[in-house]
Amino acid sequence: MAAGYSKAIELPQSIPVFPLDGALLLPGGQLPLNIFEPRYLNMIDDVMAGDRLIGMVQIRGGDPERPGLAAVGCAGKVTSFAETSDGRYLITLTGVCRFELGDELPAGTPYRQVRTRFTPFEADLQTPEPLSAIDRPRFLKALARYLEQRGLGVDWDTAEQAPSDALVTSLAMGLPFEPAEKQALLEAPSLTDRARVLIALLEIDAAGDDDEPHLMQ
Repeated sequence: MAAGYSKAIELPQSIPVFPLDGALLLPGGQLPLNIFEPRYLNMIDDVMAGDRLIGMVQIRGGDPERPGLAAVGCAGKVTSFAETSDGRYLITLTGVCRFELGDELPAGTPYRQVRTRFTPFEADLQTPEPLSAIDRPRFLKALARYLEQRGLGVDWDTAEQAPSDALVTSLAMGLPFEPAEKQALLEAPSLTDRARVLIALLEIDAAGDDDEPHLMQ
């Protein structure tokens, strides 16, 4: 049961949203954020007095001050909070459940709020099945090539020992994929599907122009 919720109907029908391109929150994942804009400081003040839920949503172009929003986001609960001496908030969001964005509300707040449809993603609120279908050696090989080409490092002892579901979630959130690729990872129907998308993205990046990557069968 995610953050005390077991059914979609228990989640709010509207939610404040934090549009941020390239930032991906997944159910069960943890996303640290440094909040400094006044409108989002206001948002955090408000959610901390309520259910502490925020919707992380990628942007879809348009007016920089009010960009379009992606069709699917992920609600996260503020699970850690600290205030700095210069007035910033350092928070951690823990992913609870994905949602489809409905109409934007004419809110009288400086931040944006939308109607939510959590029902299509109600399975996010349940304990995920063990990710046994993943080809783990292939996954780690693709990851190694991807990291090598980009000059990135990873704690391999931790990666090799981590449960596959946690590894997929942390890498999908943390690796520097393009915003559209992040959205594809978010919208993958299941954890197994997300693992397939992740492996494909790793292999595509590592393959260059000469090799043809293949999705897991």
